Amino acid sequence: MNTRHVDLVALILRLALGGMFVAHGLLKLLVFSLSGTAQFFAAAGFPAWSAYPVTFIEIVGGVLMIAGLYSRGIAIVTLPILLGALSVHWANGWLFTNAKGGWEYAAFLSMTAVALALLGDGAYSLRRLFQRNQTATTG
Repeated sequence: MNTRHVDLVALILRLALGGMFVAHGLLKLLVFSLSGTAQFFAAAGFPAWSAYPVTFIEIVGGVLMIAGLYSRGIAIVTLPILLGALSVHWANGWLFTNAKGGWEYAAFLSMTAVALALLGDGAYSLRRLFQRNQTATTG
């Protein structure tokens, strides 16, 4: 596999994982509301207040991930969120179609975050574009 393929893989992972985070964050904010999400978090055994930073991280982190800005760090920061979701669904069994959702989706997303943390932004990212522009103006 050449470098171009690796960069395309990083782009695809960033778009998929970042899009999922934005969608889930907006779901918490616009559909369930932050107070409703906080109640769900408390019922699941997490501090109610943690719904607020999780929603923020999902939305802002997802947008930055899609853009290709600090994807490696964001993937690492979001991993505890994904592992928390995994713990919530663990007792429901493997399949996400099970009652209350199984853990397969959260496990898959966790591994996707690990893969993106290892790959980083890739060449098709705003971060690389900024780096190229900075080099062109200073070099």
